[in-house]
Amino acid sequence: MLGLGDFWVSSVFLLLILSTILCVVYGALNWNKDGIDDKVTREEEKKWEQEEREIEEKL
Repeated sequence: MLGLGDFWVSSVFLLLILSTILCVVYGALNWNKDGIDDKVTREEEKKWEQEEREIEEKL
């Protein structure tokens, strides 16, 4: 099987490839599923930038 000599080595190699594919598919399907956190982060970042500008103007 796959030219790797032993059945167990071949099966582990095959399982490694299958688990990698499964992880990539799972990650692609669940990528940024909760977009609410991203919006909150953007708003906090805008507030932080505004405060930073105000502090720089005072200096």
